[in-house]
Amino acid sequence: MRYTGEMWKTTANHFMLRLACLDDIDTLRSLMNASIRILLRDVLSPEEVEASFSVMGLDTQLIEDGTYYVVEKDSRIAGCGGWSRRATLFGGDHSAGRDTALLDPRNDAARVRAMYTHPDFARQGVGKLILGVCEEKAAAEGFSRTELGATLSGLPLYKAFGYLEIEKLRVDTPSGVRVPIIRMGKTIA
Repeated sequence: MRYTGEMWKTTANHFMLRLACLDDIDTLRSLMNASIRILLRDVLSPEEVEASFSVMGLDTQLIEDGTYYVVEKDSRIAGCGGWSRRATLFGGDHSAGRDTALLDPRNDAARVRAMYTHPDFARQGVGKLILGVCEEKAAAEGFSRTELGATLSGLPLYKAFGYLEIEKLRVDTPSGVRVPIIRMGKTIA
């Protein structure tokens, strides 16, 4: 990886990583919808996939905080994700139970949040690129641990990246369907 200003580039797949901006919101929501609908269908029932839309999605606080990234290839957004110094573990702007309280890096784990890859770019290193920069940036702010809420489709990536299971959650949704999320953590420093 080579850092140049606010851009990171991988030479292998020619992915560019940059901070997300508010102008990206519509494209990010479309990407997230495709990711949820297509990448979760192999690991969840159709009802669980539909219910996932109520507990997953874009948290614009991450963009405002300057901790949310997009990965592009050929001017197309291939994936997105970020980290947070705030208490919310997962969920979008519309999700119940969000907590914007700031975490204490001496005691708390930074949160890796809202990781999505467009199905056309799945398993090409997008998630690894984002996780790497998230951990690096969180460590630079004094965090020694990270936590995340993993979907079942994301488990292989997070396990390969050294994340360990903390607890299995079944998240309630307005439809009554419970969505599986795995709380995972990792020591980064």
